[in-house]
Order: sequence, then C-alpha cells, then structure tokens
Amino acid sequence: MVVVSGTHEEVSATYDRNKELREFDDTKAGVKGLVDAGVVKLPRIFVHHHPSNALLHEGSPGSIRHNQTQTQLRLPIIDLGDGIIDKDATFRKEIVEKVRHASETSGFFQVVNHGIPQTVMDEILEGIRRFYEEDTEVKKQFYTRDYVNKRVAYNSNFDLYSSPAANWRDSMYCSMGPQPFNPQDLPEACRDILMEYSDQVKRLGIILFELLSEGLGLKPNRLREMGCEEGHALLCHYYPACPEPELTMGTSEHADGDFLSILLQDHIGGLQVHHQNQWVDVSPTPGALIVNIGDLLQLISNNKFKSAEHRVLAQKVGPRLSIACFFTTTFLPSTTIYGPIKELLLEDNPPVYRETTVLEYTTYYMAKALDGTSALENFKLQTSSSEEKK
Repeated sequence: MVVVSGTHEEVSATYDRNKELREFDDTKAGVKGLVDAGVVKLPRIFVHHHPSNALLHEGSPGSIRHNQTQTQLRLPIIDLGDGIIDKDATFRKEIVEKVRHASETSGFFQVVNHGIPQTVMDEILEGIRRFYEEDTEVKKQFYTRDYVNKRVAYNSNFDLYSSPAANWRDSMYCSMGPQPFNPQDLPEACRDILMEYSDQVKRLGIILFELLSEGLGLKPNRLREMGCEEGHALLCHYYPACPEPELTMGTSEHADGDFLSILLQDHIGGLQVHHQNQWVDVSPTPGALIVNIGDLLQLISNNKFKSAEHRVLAQKVGPRLSIACFFTTTFLPSTTIYGPIKELLLEDNPPVYRETTVLEYTTYYMAKALDGTSALENFKLQTSSSEEKK
C-alpha cells in the first residue's frame, strides 16, 4: 500500500518502484494517459521527496512551493530589429552589448522582432497540442527511448529509470539537423509546422551565434566555424494539469547540455530560473522567445558566459506547452574537440575545463539524469584562480 499525504509518504516494505516505473512506461500513454484515466492522487514515482533547492510550502514540509511572494525576474528583452541588425552598425553594437551582458550575468534573455512570425509560433504550439491529444494508439508508433537511432522519440521522462523522481510531463524529441530530415518521419498532426518552425528557428540561431561570438570579442563567424550551430533538435513538452502539483515538478532543475537554447512557451508560465541564489518566476512575454546559454557554450567560453539552472513547476492548470530548440549534434559521431577557446585564455585566465566532444558530453549528461547537479563539474580541470571568478 502507498499512501501519499501533503507532507510525507508512507511506503510499504513491499513497494517495488521499478515495477511501477515499468508499468507506467509500458502503457506508452505518458502522463496524459494518467490524466485521461482520471487520476486524483499522484502516483508514487512522481513524488519528489527532497527537491534540491526547492522552496517549501508553508505548513507543508517537504513539498514544493509555487512561491507567491518572490519578485519576478525580468529577463532583458532584446529587440533584434527584424533585419535592421545587419544594416545598422551602431544598432548592432548596442545589441551585441546587451547580449554579452545578459550572457555573463543571468545566462538568460528574451528576443523580440526576431523574424519568426507570430502565426508560425501560434501554429507550432497548436500542432504540438494536436499531436499529444491524438489517440494513444496513434502516438505509440513514436514511443521510444532510443535517442541514438531514432530521430523522433516520444516518451515521458528521458531519465525515467535513473532520476530520483519522475517529472509531470510528456516530451517529443525531434533531431532536425545537421542530416537532412524526411518530413514523413514526423507525426502527421504537426509535420508541416515542425518543418517550418525548424527552418525559422535555425535562421535565428545563426544570428544569435554571431552576436554571441562578437560578445566574446571574437569575429562574428567564430562560433559558427567551430560548429556550434551545426546541429539542432526540437524538444516539444506537454505538461498536463496536475492533481497535486505541490508534490512534484514539471521539469526538475537543470542546465541545458547544449551550446544554445531557444524556447517558445505558451501563456501559462511556470518557468523559473535560479538567479542570485533564489528561484524566480519568468512570466511569458507575448511574441518573445527565451534564449539561454548551454553548458557547452559556458565550457568553450571558459565561464565567461553562464549556463543557468532552471526548472518548470507543475500546476493545477494545463496543459502547458513549450518547444525548445537545442543547438547541438547530441549523439552524432564527430571528431570535433571542444575546449576553452584559446583566444579567450590569458595568464590570469587559464582553462577551467578539459577538452571533450559533444558526444562524450551528451552521453554523460543523459546518463546523469536531472538530479540537480551540474554536468560541467565532471569536465573541470584542477581548481584554478579563474574558477574562483565563476
């Protein structure tokens, strides 16, 4: 017998967590399947016992608080000018400075007038909703945990069997590049708009990498020449309404294991960023996309740019929809070695990290799971004076 209360869980000595995980996974219906079945109590596998750095609900020890009192983090909103950035040198210099400052401090910023039409952003959200709300039998054909050989992978929790507790969300991962993508491999419900959004967000990523490169004091093409924008993947999340959101998370705290992420979220919110030693809400801004630095960019910038921890709260309302574009080649074989960029290294700023490949980093990141620790720690060299500046 498993009894879940608002404070602690009483678990019988015969409780078999792996059995419950397998039974949930075998349904191939995800969290949405639980909601459709009318679940009113959170299954044990989703209960987060001692969430790292979690804020506690008053009167409910051990549960996660949707902090009502915290001030909202106002991420810098950077206007890219919808094409002007390539025509006005003064304007471009101002934008580079804003991108640099945000990347060195919070590691997060928003962009508007980014060139992706509002109609495209609305339709990609609606297309993802259509996919998740299709009949389970239709979605099952895409259900897999093989991210190496499958370019489209739908499941619930990539780290279901290795994380301390499951998150209240379902996900579909689409590896869109660098290899050409056959549209027929995508779900029909969102096929056309996924291809369109992929093309649009890739173009935006190229612009951002040039700005980031200039922000590091390098030539505009430096990061692109290194292959930072070579591959990209779309991760489409569906967060159903949760019956007991105070006991679980939508997405556990983590930093992204890529070079750069571009996030489109709907109006519901729930995203929090760890900033100045506290979790702060990031409210949706109409028409804006959220950009954040990934671990690999922090590594090659030798800690100049910051890959910040963030998470998503589970909520009573839903579904919440989001689409993240990750710039990385993930599991694709590559001989490209990444380490701190030599032009950024000085006598008083020696390398903080060892060299690695994207494949090695991704493999470690995925195996580690979202456990509240940074994957970057595994790639640090001996403690140096520059590390103290982090």
